[in-house]
Amino acid sequence: MEEVRKDKKTKLFLHLKKWLEKAVLDYSMIEEGDRLLIGVSGGADSLALLDLLDSPMLFIPKFSFIVVNIDMGFDPSYQAYDELEKYFQDNNYRYVMEKTDIGNLAHSDFNKKNPCFLCSKLRRKRIFEIADAEGCNKIAFAHHRDDIIETLLINLFYGREISTMMPNQSIFGGKLHIIRPLVYLREELVKKYSRERQFPVLKNDCPTSRTSKRIYIKKLLDELEKDNKEIRDNIYKAMSHVKPDYLLTRDAKIKNVIPNPDLSGEESIKKKI
Repeated sequence: MEEVRKDKKTKLFLHLKKWLEKAVLDYSMIEEGDRLLIGVSGGADSLALLDLLDSPMLFIPKFSFIVVNIDMGFDPSYQAYDELEKYFQDNNYRYVMEKTDIGNLAHSDFNKKNPCFLCSKLRRKRIFEIADAEGCNKIAFAHHRDDIIETLLINLFYGREISTMMPNQSIFGGKLHIIRPLVYLREELVKKYSRERQFPVLKNDCPTSRTSKRIYIKKLLDELEKDNKEIRDNIYKAMSHVKPDYLLTRDAKIKNVIPNPDLSGEESIKKKI
């Protein structure tokens, strides 16, 4: 492990750290003296986030952190759990790890309809409790640029709303913040960095991990990009170019009325009202 860590300052590392720091500064994610709880599932994204945050920063104020891992209980042997704990120990990370049965509960017979929702809800509830117990005021998750794009489409297609993950989200009246320092980084580069650093990436044993709505959206975007390579970039940039006057809202019911071609504009509006 030490041999891998010595080769940290590669061109890719410098590129990712530059954009991580820019995101942190742009969205005021970290302030002097903050105590972060970094969520690490054992996947490539979260291990990359941990490694990047555990690096000398040029512009980000000083902060401390502790790592948290909530095992969902899909692996009864806990072999992956032990492997991840060894990684934390080898790198002298202070950490909290918990073995739970959240995953199996979420996929049980009484909750077959929406296992992802309950799984996420219970896991986050426990993470919030640990953050409070450890005196952390911010929780860092490894959601990247592609996650932001996919979440927008998931909420649009299935949730009937236009929304996505926020880079810096205040919860519990500002007592706690969820931050996403990888918000500017493409999934492809994060995964590449994880391979470059040879992280002990754990297999995702969730039974719905390959059939989820997120996977469907990801494949859909891949198909669309065969004709237009700018699809993901366009969607991402569109979130910063919202035109509320051209969206259907309750306040706009009257002003957005389309006149009946057989009536005058005034008569049409009166009839609509």
